[in-house]
Amino acid sequence: MLRKLFSSLPALLRRTRAVTPAQVVILGFLALILAGALLLTLPVSTRQSGGASFADALFTATSATCVTGLVLHDTATYWSPFGQAVILALIQVGGMGVVTMAVAVSIFSGRKIGLKQRWVMQESISAPQVGGIVRMTGFILRCALAIEAAGALLLALRFCPQFGLGRGLWYALFHSVSAFCNAGFDLMGVQQPYSSLTAYVGDPLVVGVIGLLIITGGLGFLTWEDISRHRHHLRRYRLQSKLILTATAALLLLSFLFFLLYEFRQPQWEAFTPWEKWLAAAFQAITPRTAGFNSVDLTALTPSSQLLTILLMLTGGSPGSTAGGFKTTTLAVLLLCARAVFLRRDSAQGFGRRLQDSALRSASAIFLLYLLLFLAGGIAICCIDSVPMMDALFESASAIGTVGLSLGGTASLSQPSRFILIFLMYFGRVGGLTMIYAVTSGARPCAQYPQERVTVG
Repeated sequence: MLRKLFSSLPALLRRTRAVTPAQVVILGFLALILAGALLLTLPVSTRQSGGASFADALFTATSATCVTGLVLHDTATYWSPFGQAVILALIQVGGMGVVTMAVAVSIFSGRKIGLKQRWVMQESISAPQVGGIVRMTGFILRCALAIEAAGALLLALRFCPQFGLGRGLWYALFHSVSAFCNAGFDLMGVQQPYSSLTAYVGDPLVVGVIGLLIITGGLGFLTWEDISRHRHHLRRYRLQSKLILTATAALLLLSFLFFLLYEFRQPQWEAFTPWEKWLAAAFQAITPRTAGFNSVDLTALTPSSQLLTILLMLTGGSPGSTAGGFKTTTLAVLLLCARAVFLRRDSAQGFGRRLQDSALRSASAIFLLYLLLFLAGGIAICCIDSVPMMDALFESASAIGTVGLSLGGTASLSQPSRFILIFLMYFGRVGGLTMIYAVTSGARPCAQYPQERVTVG
């Protein structure tokens, strides 16, 4: 079914002249979610007879396609090998982008890529221009498969001796793809349900490889191209890549120092060795960047650390990547604009370049939209299911940031709250601007009205 969907999507793009790229992206994700949900309802998809209900299958398919990682059932013990394979396929396609995978089928089958399809590809991977888009898509696919294969080989060194050759290779592949696509699904429930990577808190091979895969997948495809072409010549990088690398490094370093110097000095972590505290702090700084794995019990974190985790989940990764959130570039643009205001400059500047006014407008709109939906979702879940506000906000941030971290209350939520999370996951993966452009595709520019000063602050 998934193969048929990908093979038919290029032909659909050629026939739908009036459909905008933003609409193609959101409809492609919706079609993939529904196809995955139908496959997960089959009796062969679960270990128990009867199969999953459509509501549970829809939630899981949405979480996998939107590379979130929130689950209602433990992936290893509830879903059969077939069901796990469906989830992995949804993660891979959802992480790389439905349109990217559909066009990849056209490239490998030798079909001609028209201007309409190139336009849609540009929207799908957040490329700055249509020119060279096919070459870039091929570069993205080759790099992604190579990185996932390398991650799987390294993880197999640990999982094959522990679980046997066959299962060890499957676990290595599953976790490599899940980490690179920032999905957060895991199969460690065979040791203890919903345990994620807590058994490997002091294992540098497992948490190190998965951490590197998370960071790599969250940097963005355009940043990969800059790194590949210019390597250590940072001055030649695009401004976007410079902002992404700077913001990513700052977020990782500051959050690592907070977790190391404050959180893991608390009494509940006294059983950890100094080495485990270092690894735990590093991994806890990485995984909220929309990855969804955890190497420590999140319910044992202090409220301050849980709040920081929420803020990291909302920020997420970078545009054109497998990560979600309102993106590091949005945060960087807002901070640069704030600095310009404080220094009384007419425009925001960074790395010897002046930012466009449209970048500030887009960043402000995205940030406000994510903040409103995050708060609205958390408050609604709190009111519907009477859960603590911190738990509700944690679930809401995890969903809209497509992260997958949870304080353990996802499975106990009522159906209305689950539908709220489904919408937030879908919105977070498709993207705020893509959703807005799809809805307002027919809007016309308004007339220029007289300008008047408004005092703020």
